[in-house]
Amino acid sequence: MAKPLKLQQGQIWKLGDSFLRITRLERLAVEYKTALTPISKTGTIHAVTKKEFCRLIKPAVLQPAAPAPGPSTV
Repeated sequence: MAKPLKLQQGQIWKLGDSFLRITRLERLAVEYKTALTPISKTGTIHAVTKKEFCRLIKPAVLQPAAPAPGPSTV
């Protein structure tokens, strides 16, 4: 049995040729942006229920999170 995933703001999902980035996550609603690249600033914003979003990302793949910038050594 697969481990359930926890949705988090900022997650990026690859669905076909496009990427979905969670921009706002609430208790029952999700706002996400669709774009052609994971780092794109342009895209279309969509607002759906959390249930609809979970159905949408069922075939999608969660992209690994970018490493947090660490302290720089000079």
